Amino acid sequence: MATKSPAHPVTTQIPTRPLSNWYIAAIGIAQFGIFVAILSPVFVSMQLKAQELNPSNPAAVVAVVLPIGSIGAILGNPVFGALSDRTRTRWGRRRPWLLGGIVCLLLGLTAVALSTNVLMLTLSWLLCQLASNAAFAALVASFADNVPELQRGRASSVLGLAQNIAIMAGIYAAALLVSNLPLLFILPGAVGVACVIVYVIVTPDRIPDTPVERFSLMTIVRTFWTNPVKHPDFGLAWASRFMIILATFLFTAFRLFYMEDHLGLSEKRAVSAVATGVLLYTIALMASAAASGWLSDRLARRKIFVGGSTLFVGIGLVALAYANSVPLFYVAEIIMGFAYGVYTAVDNALVVDVLPDPEKPGKDLGVLNIANSLPQSFAPALGALLLGIGGGDNYPALLWGAGIAAAIGAAVIIPIRGVR
Repeated sequence: MATKSPAHPVTTQIPTRPLSNWYIAAIGIAQFGIFVAILSPVFVSMQLKAQELNPSNPAAVVAVVLPIGSIGAILGNPVFGALSDRTRTRWGRRRPWLLGGIVCLLLGLTAVALSTNVLMLTLSWLLCQLASNAAFAALVASFADNVPELQRGRASSVLGLAQNIAIMAGIYAAALLVSNLPLLFILPGAVGVACVIVYVIVTPDRIPDTPVERFSLMTIVRTFWTNPVKHPDFGLAWASRFMIILATFLFTAFRLFYMEDHLGLSEKRAVSAVATGVLLYTIALMASAAASGWLSDRLARRKIFVGGSTLFVGIGLVALAYANSVPLFYVAEIIMGFAYGVYTAVDNALVVDVLPDPEKPGKDLGVLNIANSLPQSFAPALGALLLGIGGGDNYPALLWGAGIAAAIGAAVIIPIRGVR
């Protein structure tokens, strides 16, 4: 880069100046912190908590808690994104939501760890989802505020790497702390607070000089809606994100049970095998993400990267249906890791490129992030339905369903016209 500067000082203007490496590293650290706190329970520790509360049928607990918690994400992300657009404080408009959200998430995780029944667990997880989405909505809006188009692929790859390193860290924490469930929930939350503080210190967050429109009932209604007919590229990007998240959560919500029931592993060995699989997945992801974000910027192309990688995630999911040993599970994890690395490196850049209103990114990115959250609300229930076909434990049906969802997500990228 010829020059090194902080983010654009006026957040309502389209950023054009290159960002410093410090800023890009800091936004990756914040992404890591938020996701290690909220995804560690989703991928491993919530399943362990469910086994503690209902040893005979833990899947039933997961099928109740995760969908209700996802309601908080569905409502919280667009609302908090829009509120951060409207916020005017001496500390900026994104910082209050970043800090407030991550601190409340830590409190919610503490309540999850101390839950003694399913109702308490469900309400605590709902708080966690609301809080994490307050922080995450502000972070992705800050990304749109500050990152110029020529660096979006690179910065998007950093976000993708951070998210998946967070997943790996959470799973390894589960392997180490499997006998200390309270610490397994609370420690990632404390790490999240520290990481977000780093970003808040590094990033500028100026108050824009444009006036805030008068608040009304329609302001709330519009928070949850971006017209896909008026903005078809955004609508297609939303649909693709929805399908890939649905595909991945159909498997990850039941991954520990897959290892135990389909591959016949004990709980301890299943947690260890999942940790190794995620390590291989993350290594493959890092290798592909590091190159594909840079290459996407260089070629000024997004669609081939996003659509192709989504399709290969689906291939990896179908391959899992026929895995009958831990080594074959690892092979499928490597395939999916490589593909998802390409996806995460470029998809955020594609989304920001097709935003309907770059001056109000929080609102539209909040709508887009419903596509992150909505599949989580019914993926466990849909997964349980697919597993139940033919009498139960039908993992081929579950994984074929996930693979088809990913293929649809790849197909809807093709008609997007606003980016190449």
